[in-house]
Amino acid sequence: MPRRHAVNAGPSQRQLRVGETLRHALAEILLRGDIRDPDLFGVSVTITQAIPSGDMRHATVYCEPLGGKNAEKIVAALNRHKAYLRGEMGHLIALKFTPELRFIEDKSFAEAERIETILKSPRVQQDLAKGRKADAPDYDDDE
Repeated sequence: MPRRHAVNAGPSQRQLRVGETLRHALAEILLRGDIRDPDLFGVSVTITQAIPSGDMRHATVYCEPLGGKNAEKIVAALNRHKAYLRGEMGHLIALKFTPELRFIEDKSFAEAERIETILKSPRVQQDLAKGRKADAPDYDDDE
Protein backbone atom coordinates (compact mmCIF):
# COMPACT_ATOMS: atom_id res chain seq x y z
CA MET A 1 0.00 0.00 0.00
CA PRO A 2 1.55 3.38 -0.98
CA ARG A 3 2.25 5.96 1.67
CA ARG A 4 0.18 9.09 1.68
CA HIS A 5 1.93 12.33 2.40
CA ALA A 6 0.27 15.44 3.71
CA VAL A 7 0.29 18.28 1.19
CA ASN A 8 1.84 20.89 3.51
CA ALA A 9 3.58 18.63 6.00
CA GLY A 10 6.64 20.87 6.30
CA PRO A 11 10.25 19.73 6.47
CA SER A 12 11.06 16.22 7.64
CA GLN A 13 13.20 15.51 10.69
CA ARG A 14 16.08 14.65 8.37
CA GLN A 15 15.74 17.96 6.54
CA LEU A 16 15.76 19.84 9.84
CA ARG A 17 18.82 17.94 11.06
CA VAL A 18 20.71 18.43 7.78
CA GLY A 19 19.71 22.12 7.74
CA GLU A 20 21.24 22.64 11.19
CA THR A 21 24.39 20.80 10.11
CA LEU A 22 24.67 23.04 7.03
CA ARG A 23 24.06 26.17 9.11
CA HIS A 24 26.79 25.30 11.60
CA ALA A 25 29.26 24.36 8.84
CA LEU A 26 28.65 27.62 6.95
CA ALA A 27 28.98 29.68 10.12
CA GLU A 28 32.32 27.99 10.85
CA ILE A 29 33.60 28.62 7.30
CA LEU A 30 32.54 32.28 7.34
CA LEU A 31 34.07 32.76 10.78
CA ARG A 32 37.47 31.70 9.43
CA GLY A 33 37.38 34.63 6.99
CA ASP A 34 39.03 32.75 4.10
CA ILE A 35 36.92 34.43 1.41
CA ARG A 36 38.85 37.25 -0.20
CA ASP A 37 36.13 39.63 -1.30
CA PRO A 38 36.03 43.36 -0.55
CA ASP A 39 32.25 43.17 0.02
CA LEU A 40 32.75 40.58 2.76
CA PHE A 41 35.89 42.02 4.34
CA GLY A 42 35.33 42.76 8.02
CA VAL A 43 31.62 41.89 7.83
CA SER A 44 30.03 39.57 10.35
CA VAL A 45 27.31 37.46 8.73
CA THR A 46 24.69 35.53 10.66
CA ILE A 47 23.39 32.35 9.07
CA THR A 48 19.88 32.17 10.49
CA GLN A 49 18.54 29.12 8.68
CA ALA A 50 19.46 26.58 6.02
CA ILE A 51 16.61 24.69 4.39
CA PRO A 52 17.61 21.71 2.25
CA SER A 53 15.33 20.43 -0.50
CA GLY A 54 13.64 17.07 -0.10
CA ASP A 55 16.37 15.28 -2.10
CA MET A 56 19.12 17.19 -0.21
CA ARG A 57 20.71 18.36 -3.47
CA HIS A 58 19.90 22.06 -2.95
CA ALA A 59 19.71 24.29 0.08
CA THR A 60 18.33 27.77 0.61
CA VAL A 61 20.42 29.66 3.15
CA TYR A 62 18.94 32.65 4.97
CA CYS A 63 21.54 35.11 6.19
CA GLU A 64 21.78 38.61 7.59
CA PRO A 65 24.82 40.85 8.05
CA LEU A 66 25.32 42.19 11.54
CA GLY A 67 23.34 45.41 11.78
CA GLY A 68 21.48 44.65 8.54
CA LYS A 69 23.54 47.16 6.55
CA ASN A 70 24.41 46.50 2.87
CA ALA A 71 22.51 43.21 2.98
CA GLU A 72 21.90 43.01 -0.77
CA LYS A 73 25.59 43.53 -1.57
CA ILE A 74 26.67 40.94 1.00
CA VAL A 75 24.13 38.34 -0.14
CA ALA A 76 25.28 38.88 -3.73
CA ALA A 77 28.90 38.33 -2.61
CA LEU A 78 27.96 35.11 -0.83
CA ASN A 79 26.16 33.91 -3.97
CA ARG A 80 29.30 34.70 -6.02
CA HIS A 81 31.34 32.47 -3.68
CA LYS A 82 28.80 29.68 -3.26
CA ALA A 83 30.96 27.15 -5.16
CA TYR A 84 33.88 27.78 -2.79
CA LEU A 85 31.59 27.57 0.24
CA ARG A 86 30.09 24.32 -1.06
CA GLY A 87 33.56 22.84 -1.52
CA GLU A 88 34.59 23.80 2.00
CA MET A 89 31.35 22.40 3.41
CA GLY A 90 32.09 19.10 1.69
CA HIS A 91 35.13 18.74 3.98
CA LEU A 92 33.11 19.45 7.14
CA ILE A 93 29.89 17.51 6.70
CA ALA A 94 29.25 13.82 6.16
CA LEU A 95 26.54 13.70 3.51
CA LYS A 96 26.32 11.72 0.30
CA PHE A 97 25.95 14.97 -1.65
CA THR A 98 26.97 18.45 -0.63
CA PRO A 99 23.98 20.60 -1.59
CA GLU A 100 24.06 23.48 -4.06
CA LEU A 101 23.64 26.70 -2.09
CA ARG A 102 21.43 29.71 -2.68
CA PHE A 103 21.77 32.65 -0.30
CA ILE A 104 18.80 34.88 0.51
CA GLU A 105 18.55 37.84 2.86
CA ASP A 106 16.64 37.01 6.04
CA LYS A 107 14.13 39.83 6.38
CA SER A 108 12.52 38.52 9.57
CA PHE A 109 14.68 40.80 11.76
CA ALA A 110 13.59 43.90 9.85
CA GLU A 111 9.97 42.78 10.00
CA ALA A 112 10.19 42.17 13.76
CA GLU A 113 11.71 45.62 14.24
CA ARG A 114 8.92 47.19 12.15
CA ILE A 115 6.26 45.49 14.27
CA GLU A 116 8.03 46.54 17.48
CA THR A 117 8.08 50.15 16.29
CA ILE A 118 4.35 50.02 15.53
CA LEU A 119 3.57 48.54 18.94
CA LYS A 120 5.56 51.27 20.70
CA SER A 121 3.92 54.10 18.74
CA PRO A 122 1.88 56.60 20.79
CA ARG A 123 -1.32 55.77 18.92
CA VAL A 124 -1.13 52.06 19.75
CA GLN A 125 -0.12 52.81 23.35
CA GLN A 126 -3.17 55.05 23.65
CA ASP A 127 -5.44 52.28 22.36
CA LEU A 128 -3.87 49.80 24.74
CA ALA A 129 -4.39 52.15 27.69
CA LYS A 130 -8.07 52.53 26.74
CA GLY A 131 -8.37 48.75 26.54
CA ARG A 132 -6.90 48.30 30.02
CA LYS A 133 -9.36 50.80 31.49
CA ALA A 134 -12.30 49.07 29.78
CA ASP A 135 -11.17 45.64 31.03
CA ALA A 136 -10.65 46.80 34.63
CA PRO A 137 -13.27 45.46 37.07
CA ASP A 138 -15.81 48.02 38.18
CA TYR A 139 -15.87 48.15 41.99
CA ASP A 140 -18.69 50.09 43.64
CA ASP A 141 -18.37 51.31 47.20
CA ASP A 142 -22.21 51.27 47.53
CA GLU A 143 -22.41 47.57 48.32
